[in-house]
Order: sequence, then C-alpha cells, then structure tokens
Amino acid sequence: MNHDDPVLTHTEGQVRHITLNRPRALNALNHAMVLRIDEALGEAERDDSVTAVLISGAGERGLCAGGDIRSIHDDARAGGTASLAFWRDEYRLNARIARYPKPYVAIMDGIVMGGGVGISAHGDVRIVTERSRVAMPETGIGFVPDVGGTHLLASAPGELGTHLALTADAVVASDALLCGLADHFVPARRLPALTTALAGCRTPDEIDETVRAHASTAPEGELAAHREWIDTCYRADTVEEILDRLDNSGVPAAKQAAAAILAKSPTALKVTLCALRRARRLGSLEAVLDQEYRTSSSAFVRPDLVEGVRAQIIDKDRRPRWSPADLAEVTDEDVARFFVPLGERELGLAPAPGTTV
Repeated sequence: MNHDDPVLTHTEGQVRHITLNRPRALNALNHAMVLRIDEALGEAERDDSVTAVLISGAGERGLCAGGDIRSIHDDARAGGTASLAFWRDEYRLNARIARYPKPYVAIMDGIVMGGGVGISAHGDVRIVTERSRVAMPETGIGFVPDVGGTHLLASAPGELGTHLALTADAVVASDALLCGLADHFVPARRLPALTTALAGCRTPDEIDETVRAHASTAPEGELAAHREWIDTCYRADTVEEILDRLDNSGVPAAKQAAAAILAKSPTALKVTLCALRRARRLGSLEAVLDQEYRTSSSAFVRPDLVEGVRAQIIDKDRRPRWSPADLAEVTDEDVARFFVPLGERELGLAPAPGTTV
C-alpha cells in the first residue's frame, strides 16, 4: 500500500476500510478516487471474509469536502467534458453504495459536503460526531445539489430539506439526524474504540449492536426549534414566494435565511427548488440521479458555475456576478431546459417507463 495514494484500503478483522487520503484538500474527490472507491467496493463484495465496508477520511478536518471544484471550474472554463465523465461515474457510485449488499458504514466526522454526502449518506450505517458539519452547498457556487442530494433532501421531514438546499447551510450532528442524513451520534473520542470493535462483527445485527453501544445522545441543534416557520415558509411553490414568507414571518432567523438565499445564484435557486419537488415525485434514488445528471450537465455549460467557483474558491472575493442577476429574470422556460433528457448522453440508472427489471 502506497500511503501517498488518494484512496487507501486495508482490512481489519471482517471489515474492509476505505480511507480518502487527501487531507490537505479536505479529501476532495476527483475522478481517479471515485473509480478506486468503486473498485474497492467490488473487491470487498467478492471477498467472502469481508462482512462490512467502512469509509472514512484521513486527517481530522473531515470525511470529504465534495468534488474537486477547482478542476471542475477549469474544465468548464476551457469548454471540456472531463467533469461530465466524472459525474457519470460518481453518480453510479452513489447508486451502488445505496444498494450495496454488505453493510456500508460511513464515518461522517468533520466536514461532509457535496460529494462527501454522496459517498456517506446513502450508506446503511451513517455516523456523525460533535465535529460533523453536513451540507449541500451547491447553490452558493451556481450549481444544483447532486450526488443524490435532492433525493435525500426531498425525503427530509417537512420542508427542512428545502431550507438546507436553498440556503446551503451546514448542519450539526443532531440536525443531520433529524433530517435523515445520518443514523447515529458517536463522540469523536470513541471512534477508535468503535472501529476496533467493528472488526470482530460478522453480521449486520452485530454491527448495529456495536454502533449503538458506542453511540450517545447528540448535542442539541437548531432546526427542531425552527420547524414551524421552516415548514410554513418553504411550502410555497416559488422561490419568490418563499422569500416573501421568510421576510414577513416576523422571525429573525427566517429573515437571516432570506438574506442567505438572496446571495445565491438565482438560476440555481429556481432549478434547485424544481429539482426537489420533482425528486419527491420520482421516488427512487436512481431516477433522481438521472435527473441530477441532466441538471449538472446543463449547469456545467452556464456561466454561474464558473463565476460562483471564482468568487468562493479562486479569488475568494465572495462577490459573484450572477447571470442573470435577479430571480425575476429566470423564466420557467429557463428552468425547464435543465430537465430536458440528454438522449444518448443520459445516465440511464433508472429503468425506462414501461420496462421491468
């Protein structure tokens, strides 16, 4: 094993460990890492001595901060297609994780954003700690939640997922549990003992019992106390009406949410809201990933993605110049273009209507 490899694998007892190993880049995913994770899952699936897979991130800052945004920015700016190939394999990996035949345990310690959510929150056993900060921050860079994120957020109680998608807010452990993005809270100091104990587990029931034995009650978060205004305000059918309800709610936190939303890409906001509503009707993760590949492919060739990454990551001036700059300028026809089928370029994870599997 080369310890400089961006993905490390080893076996402890019955558990195959997959470790993202780019700590200086907050373990951001690139195409080679996605392919290696997929390969490692195949190896573990075929190995009868392996009863579970555990994924974690090197370093203490987080599991994964998402995709390699700088590379995507450069590719989009150059008119390339490498990012489309990356997303195709990444979304297929997300679907594989959700249907993996052996228990898939994700240690969601520290920063878990975007693509990091995709390789963890579709798993069977999802563990957060007091250091966890979980988010789908795409609207802030002119993009739309992907990696199955709209499926996860659309499935959250009430309108919590809509709130997180539009504001791009990060949540702490208890809020991740409330939203259905995680299953157990384990204090970070107990993770080494948990990992050691999992090595001897031979069945899913033993894994569940072991995790519960190391888990405890998460520190209180914020979302539960805000459910009433979140559900009321975000139930609206348009971003404009959501903002109007937030501004007129009389709740300071709601006004803060409105201000956060207004800083995001108007196009990304409207497409994201539409994607969430459609995800609820689509139901299956595979169908939603197919939809997300359409929205990602469309966002990739529009100016807001390059501009958003420039403002947030490259120049860090935090002053993106969105195009168009106002919600009123984003028409229903503009939004609809993000959902047009791609023909031969479709991801094609979900069966076509009328077919059986």
